[in-house]
Amino acid sequence: MRDPATTRALWQIHLCVLLWGFTAILGKLITLPALPLVWWRMLIVVAALALLPAVWRGLRAIPVRARWAYAGIGALVALHWLTFYGAIKLSNASVAATCIAFATPITALVEPLLTGRRFQPRELLLGLAALPGIWLVVGGVPAGMHAGIAIGVLSAALVAVFGSLNKRMVEAGEPLAVTALELGAGVLTLSLLAPLMPRLMPAFAGPVLALPAGMDVLWLLLLALGCTLLPFALCLVALRHLSAFTAQLAVNLEPVYAIVLAALLLGEQQELSARFYAGVAIILGAVFAHALLLGRRGPQPPEHAELLGVSEAKQVAEE
Repeated sequence: MRDPATTRALWQIHLCVLLWGFTAILGKLITLPALPLVWWRMLIVVAALALLPAVWRGLRAIPVRARWAYAGIGALVALHWLTFYGAIKLSNASVAATCIAFATPITALVEPLLTGRRFQPRELLLGLAALPGIWLVVGGVPAGMHAGIAIGVLSAALVAVFGSLNKRMVEAGEPLAVTALELGAGVLTLSLLAPLMPRLMPAFAGPVLALPAGMDVLWLLLLALGCTLLPFALCLVALRHLSAFTAQLAVNLEPVYAIVLAALLLGEQQELSARFYAGVAIILGAVFAHALLLGRRGPQPPEHAELLGVSEAKQVAEE
């Protein structure tokens, strides 16, 4: 019989994944352009974390060199969120969530370069197995959404890079303090980029200090507190009772949750063809096969919860 603590942890981790699935929906509902949307989301999270004395204690304990490293990772996190919500604005929530699933095969290629982990040829094969799915996804959406797919794949690549870098730094700081530092650096990065955005990425540009109005205020609070801080806290608790492999399998369901929610709440299935969903099935098949291969190596220690605090994704297991 399953331990009650483990059962509760499984429910908690699936609630986390469901809440992350809502991030794509909220990104579509919020009328702000991608830049101010991400800027406000990060600022609200940082402001909330700043109220916790434990965060300040954790920040003081991080070595100066590590602080700079985390700040650099935070800049990548900001660019990931910017491109993720940009992909939503250029396509829709379903397409953007599907593109983020590419992070797993991309990580299989990127992580050995950044962490020194031995390259696994079978992981390259899994990445190649996802290519037919990519072809079907591209062919299954209107031509006007192709730019959103390109930006979404870029967002997935950024997840692979900053997730791998975070793994190198996993012992250097307390998770809540690391999240505050990275997201604080992300706010600064976007503030510095804001004047350049109209030329670099005009589709994402918008004044970062533009005050959200109407329902945008509620959606932003839900995005920052309900879909970022709350699942982060739940994940830290749940991972005390679950193997990282079990958590990884659950987290891989996030695109599924996002696509189902987009169909139920936004009616996006009317914009997409059966070819798109066939491609999604192939891509997710590769993602789950990757997790199953990790599981065959034996359970991995759940030591990467802080990665979940700064992405909609994805990498819980030590690969």
